Amino acid sequence: MEEAAQVGRAFLEGRPEEIAPALLGMVLVHRTGAGLLAGRIVEAEAYLGPHNTPPDPAAHSYRGPTPRNRVLFGPAGHAYVYTIYGRYFCMNISCQPEGQAGCVLLRALEPVAGADQMARNRGLEPSAAARELTSGPSRLCQALGLTREGHNGLDLLSAASPLGLLEDGWKPDRIVVTPRIGIKDAVDWPLRFAVAGNGCVSGPKRLR
Repeated sequence: MEEAAQVGRAFLEGRPEEIAPALLGMVLVHRTGAGLLAGRIVEAEAYLGPHNTPPDPAAHSYRGPTPRNRVLFGPAGHAYVYTIYGRYFCMNISCQPEGQAGCVLLRALEPVAGADQMARNRGLEPSAAARELTSGPSRLCQALGLTREGHNGLDLLSAASPLGLLEDGWKPDRIVVTPRIGIKDAVDWPLRFAVAGNGCVSGPKRLR
């Protein structure tokens, strides 16, 4: 982690379907009072903005800006954290130039720092497998202690932010591309990207 560098904002101003696979291998860090919690991104999904042709009906930005989704409309590089089932959280990274909503949902991380604390955050034993900690968008938020109230809107590219996106040069050998999962619209769009063979990837064990 000592050689990791902050990601530049220009990188995240690209299209979500290009940013999502490029994020694989980068590190999401959360600096907490209990120490550094960090995980390598091994699975992500792209969600396109309403300016797209066609617009993405599965995206939270589909019907335009609202108080809930305004983070998605820019600037790039901010955390969009939302609630599901009234108790769990999922985290996206905003991308594209300001005004053009687009984002990448983080679906799975591979723990690289603070695994014991992640296990405690998940209510698990320290010996719990990495997959049990950060495989799935809600699990990774729980493991890293991320909530909408505390982290929505944070700038991941600011050195002053407790939440950051770093790059340490690690790149996946192979990336698997599939349709997104857990949605009801645009279910055949190939916008889910995962590090091939990684044990922390969520969803079906056998990826096409």
